[in-house]
Amino acid sequence: MDEVKRIIKDMELFAKNIKEIESIKISAREGKIIEMARNYSQDTTYYLEKEDIYTAFGCITYAHGLIDAIRLIHQLI
Repeated sequence: MDEVKRIIKDMELFAKNIKEIESIKISAREGKIIEMARNYSQDTTYYLEKEDIYTAFGCITYAHGLIDAIRLIHQLI
């Protein structure tokens, strides 16, 4: 799998995980973390358009980490 396809696959997984989070009650602080994760996901798209694969991969990886932390707190992992 090439790098761009891998990033797109990660973005699809992020979208699935963010929908899972939307179904639970979260605190205001957790809401801020989720917003940060969404922003990093949007940054991924921006950097893909610029063909900056390394930064795009870093952004989606960071977005996953933020969401995974929320999922872990709520025992969704």
